[in-house]
Amino acid sequence: MPEPRPASQPGLDTVAVAAGDPDREQPWSELGLKADEYREIRQILGRRPTSSELAMYSVMWSEHCSYKSSKVHLKQFGELPQTTPRGPLLAGIGENAGVVDIGQGYAVTFKVESHNHPSYVEPYQGAATGVGGIVRDILAMGARPVAVMDPLRFGPLDAADTRRVLPGIVAGVGGYGNCLGLPNIGGEVVFDETYLGNPLVNALCVGVLRHDDLHLAAASGAGNRVILYGARTGGDGIGGVSVLASETFDSTGPAKRPSVQVGDPFMEKLLIECTLELFAAGLVAGIQDLGGAGLSCATSELASAGDGGMHVELDRVPLRDATLAPEEILMSESQERMMAVVEPGHVEAFLRICAKWDVEAVVVGEVTDTGRLHVDWHGERVVDVPPRSVAHDGPTYRRPFERPGTQDALQADVAEALPRPGRGGAGDGLADELRGTVLRLAASPNLCDRSWVTDQYDRYVRGDTVLAQPSDAGVVRIDPDTGLGLALATDGNGRYARLDPYAGAQLALAESYRNVATSGAVPVAVSDCLNFGSPEDPAVMWQFAEACRGLKDACATLGLPVTGGNVSLYNQTGATAILPTPVVAVLGVVDDVTRRTPSSFAAGSAGEVVVLLGETRDELSGSEWAHVVHQHLGGRPPAVDLEAERALAALLHEGGQGEQGLLTSAHDLSDGGLSQALVEACLPGMTGVSVTLPGDPFVALFSESAGRVLVTVAEADLDALTALAERHGVPATRLGTTGGDDLVVGGDHGRFGVNLLELRSTWMATLPAAMA
Repeated sequence: MPEPRPASQPGLDTVAVAAGDPDREQPWSELGLKADEYREIRQILGRRPTSSELAMYSVMWSEHCSYKSSKVHLKQFGELPQTTPRGPLLAGIGENAGVVDIGQGYAVTFKVESHNHPSYVEPYQGAATGVGGIVRDILAMGARPVAVMDPLRFGPLDAADTRRVLPGIVAGVGGYGNCLGLPNIGGEVVFDETYLGNPLVNALCVGVLRHDDLHLAAASGAGNRVILYGARTGGDGIGGVSVLASETFDSTGPAKRPSVQVGDPFMEKLLIECTLELFAAGLVAGIQDLGGAGLSCATSELASAGDGGMHVELDRVPLRDATLAPEEILMSESQERMMAVVEPGHVEAFLRICAKWDVEAVVVGEVTDTGRLHVDWHGERVVDVPPRSVAHDGPTYRRPFERPGTQDALQADVAEALPRPGRGGAGDGLADELRGTVLRLAASPNLCDRSWVTDQYDRYVRGDTVLAQPSDAGVVRIDPDTGLGLALATDGNGRYARLDPYAGAQLALAESYRNVATSGAVPVAVSDCLNFGSPEDPAVMWQFAEACRGLKDACATLGLPVTGGNVSLYNQTGATAILPTPVVAVLGVVDDVTRRTPSSFAAGSAGEVVVLLGETRDELSGSEWAHVVHQHLGGRPPAVDLEAERALAALLHEGGQGEQGLLTSAHDLSDGGLSQALVEACLPGMTGVSVTLPGDPFVALFSESAGRVLVTVAEADLDALTALAERHGVPATRLGTTGGDDLVVGGDHGRFGVNLLELRSTWMATLPAAMA
């Protein structure tokens, strides 16, 4: 235990002092509290808060930590069945992360969170500590983290600020995850002008545990010790994400740099291994990571979820900066720290294991039966609060929301009416126009090759990665003996959500669900990260409310629980809000990873039959074609048919994992439509394809109708696939065959081809040129 440092007790704002000078002015507004919130705190305490108590309430009642603007809409997710297609939820909403039973005695925990504002202020550390924080959430459930993913959003690729933040964010995600030895198995990189000044850095982690290893965040058992272990507490991250994520940016943004945490992945790696050994030894009665709101969160949440009482000696906290005041220690979001509740008889063994891993650990307090959270500083009480009032009973806002008056005009401005190749007759140049559009889309920022980003990530460390970028879903092996594995995908289309937030959220879920299904997995559960503008704007709150309603209704139809997630609001600069961006992660179970279905044509696989599953309609609004060719956003997004998605997923599972094992590849159709699916299926293995398009060739190539997947089978298996599709009620259209060195497209328009070397060069050039 470190030597207590001398404190300047004169002037210390203790509970006794607070009771004696009720009229002292306090910086509640500077800490992000509203006047009515400050009055409520005084009412709860029956006096003014001490400066330490004010610090705790300010960070815990922030938008990021309390969900005060969003929880009235989020509660509907709790109405969903708390079971999955493969078993019950072992832990759900309200815990650090959801935990799903996947069979064979295994459980999987996963969650996606945001670190948006810190990553704009300081790209590398903001992104790095976003990864570190979500990894500790997974660790706190008793699981070994096994993989990460990173859905990212940036401003225009050619914007100067994009060139500032993108390299740092990617380096931060890769640097931290690589040092931890965690494979990055998927994610997204999307560009749009609304993210200029408000990049989105969402981070997902998934972990694996046996059922008996589950741990929860609760401090129970009076007399049990409270141990803080991991890195020392410093001045970096004071207020941190709890402050940064709770207001919009303005001209003072760069001054917020000290609020960004500084990460140490090597310390986190030690912390992971140390914690897993502590779990294995049975020494932990309750545990909480120190993320947003730091010690304020860990102490209040542990006490609130347990017996309701805790006493902490704050001067025992190991510090990197000896000048920190008590309120700064409580607000600091320094990284790589955990708090455990340990029975007295286990403390010595706990500390011994920590010492083995060179992880500093200090007993800072104990669980009590007082129903109060007491924090002392050198023997004087600086915090005396009911912990639930800090952690769980914060303000609840029912903010006004209203469909904007401009929405009708936006939806009436349909992309289907835009000039397009072939409109008014085929013409001699139609084939050339289509060919040029295929290449133009393939080279566009949202569809081009992502290897400039993903090559900075280790995808195969640990040796259990089965599928990763650029596959539709990431797949990781869980059990080497049985082949049991898990699949994960994240998706979200802000343009769709802008046109119709209800349908946009459902389309995000449908795409992620479909991507998981293409691997042969059974989708079982959902986590989400809901990124929106200011909740004080009724139009933004309407978008948020509609997205929540759409996601809940879609999950109910598909039979999937929402296990947890994150809300990120105030993503706007001035009056410019980001596109509403609900990012949806779907977890799937793969029965046998050795029979997973790849997303691309196998190298050298000539003569396989290419089949389109699903129905194509003239749906171009919100599409990449409209965005890239016409810089247009208007109309309604593609129609959602969740029953068709469910039938398609069942077909993909049976076709991939069933006894016949029919499918040799499966690639979903989404952004860029069939055109981009063909590009992405051909290039990984440099295997060509020749297809004949039915009907209008432009619609066939560039429509973004949902519920479609491009698959291949051996010629001998085509009849079996056709019968399987008929049994599941899924339309199946034979398009052509694989083989050769070109992507060849024929039909009523004539015929065009693109050599794969030219296509690959075009597809791969965009990001390196922009980042040079």
